[in-house]
Amino acid sequence: MEFSYYDLGNRSGGEIVEITLSGNAVNVFLVDSSNFSSYKSGRGYKYFGGHATRSPVRLQVPTSGHWYVVIDFGGYAGSVRHSMRILPGRLQPLRDIPLSSVPSLVQPSRDDMSPPAKDDREFDVFISHASEDKGEVARPLAAALQVGGLRVWYDEFELRIGDSLRRKIDKGLASSRFGVVILSKSFFAKGWPNYELDGLVTRAVGGEQVILPIWHDITKQELIKYSPSLADKVARSTATHTVEEIAAEIIAVIENAG
Repeated sequence: MEFSYYDLGNRSGGEIVEITLSGNAVNVFLVDSSNFSSYKSGRGYKYFGGHATRSPVRLQVPTSGHWYVVIDFGGYAGSVRHSMRILPGRLQPLRDIPLSSVPSLVQPSRDDMSPPAKDDREFDVFISHASEDKGEVARPLAAALQVGGLRVWYDEFELRIGDSLRRKIDKGLASSRFGVVILSKSFFAKGWPNYELDGLVTRAVGGEQVILPIWHDITKQELIKYSPSLADKVARSTATHTVEEIAAEIIAVIENAG
């Protein structure tokens, strides 16, 4: 696991941390001391932040306590120069409030009733996955594909608070030439991943799209129980290939497809 970090010490909730980046794509996030220990040990952890698509990255300290900034390289090659500073002033600490209490998320403002801008973007690849597989496979894979020059539809890149999940996913499915499906026991236990898979299979049967399966923590015998047709497809497994190797092969397949 390749990462750098800044020990922020004890910070007050609402303070803003600014991280300036130069180089390869990375994940940037805040963790408290207990979650930092879990992160270093490879256990599950809670964080605030995510994939950095621009610099500088500004993160708000959620609550008062001992915090760390982690710059996670996502398992892919490359180097990143970075610096950090605490911005003067502070915002109000983050609080959990019902989304229904935010008017702009419930109904359009009377001052702005214009329709949303049309999104005509097309994507090379749509990544379908279960949330349990996000940190280990989906997030580093999406970053590696994006660094490799592909246009990637990945939920953390595309979904914003207040979005219609179904409409955004349908648009992503319809606008993507290839569908990468991270198949795992968690994947088949969830509703939305199976909804996405149904859409990908429909387009594949119609000859509009190619499905590229990735097996994660699942055997062929287990997969046959869920989907014999998918078990019969040529796939790559995280048990035998690294995420970087899988990403490189996906990039080659898509580039060769023209």
